[in-house]
Amino acid sequence: MTLQQQIRANRWRTLLLFVLFAVLAAVILGAVALVADLSILIVAGIGLVVYGLVMWFASGSVVASLAGAHPITRDQHPELWQAVEAAAVGAGLPRTPAVYIIEDPAPNAFAAGRDPKHAYVAATTGLLQIMGPRELRAVMAHEIAHVRNRDVRLMSLAAVLAGVLLILSDILLRVLVFGGGRNNNNPFALIGVIVALILAPIGAAMIQMALSRRREYLADASAAEITGDAEGMARALAVLEADTRQVGHVGRATAHLYIESPLVKGRGLMGSLGGLFQTHPSMPDRIAALEQAGGFTLDRSFLATVPVQ
Repeated sequence: MTLQQQIRANRWRTLLLFVLFAVLAAVILGAVALVADLSILIVAGIGLVVYGLVMWFASGSVVASLAGAHPITRDQHPELWQAVEAAAVGAGLPRTPAVYIIEDPAPNAFAAGRDPKHAYVAATTGLLQIMGPRELRAVMAHEIAHVRNRDVRLMSLAAVLAGVLLILSDILLRVLVFGGGRNNNNPFALIGVIVALILAPIGAAMIQMALSRRREYLADASAAEITGDAEGMARALAVLEADTRQVGHVGRATAHLYIESPLVKGRGLMGSLGGLFQTHPSMPDRIAALEQAGGFTLDRSFLATVPVQ
């Protein structure tokens, strides 16, 4: 399957996921209707629509604020700007996205924005300190691939939808605890509410995981195409895997945007258990996919000279 065919296939899968989201949202709204008055349901619905629209148009700035990212000029970090520009040209973008920096020693990066015209690429100071020029180009090509493949739009929408599901869950909890509705003594209504409370956060996590896991593989392959250096992309992933530092300012609503999951880092039992709930495929699997596609075996001896922690 060619890269363009993979992109088209992913768009159809994404459409299916949003249909599933609509079904899940309908189930949760039905649970709200069991215990809440119609007036409460209408007010909540209007509020969620307004919230969704505001978050959609402000998604880029909201993500930047949550991550502690701020825009930089070419003079401040010329090596990062050059890597982003080279990737944008290689990807055929009509313009180079804005470049942001995050003052954080943990190496990581992400792309955000509701569409390519409003997209930007962000990198931590730790990424600049730990990556060589070859690996930095690969990471920026990965993020530019998310912009070119329209992943930034879908990931931003996924974050908004996840937020809507969680707010619905919170509304249910408040109605259940504080009353203000009807049928609160009906055991079947209470069971419906409890089930919805369980489904909402699980549904939010599943939407983000299903979207992000496939798109990380695709962005890795796209970065290899943009740079013509699949091994460079694999080297960058190996560096990220070797470093166990965690990004300081991040939440589950935006974790799926990063090149590597910023929430669970580490080895052993906790790292393995945490990986079950991550929005990203494992680094060994991503590296293996690049090795298979590029016909090489990654030599990890270079990691001895990389200042990972």
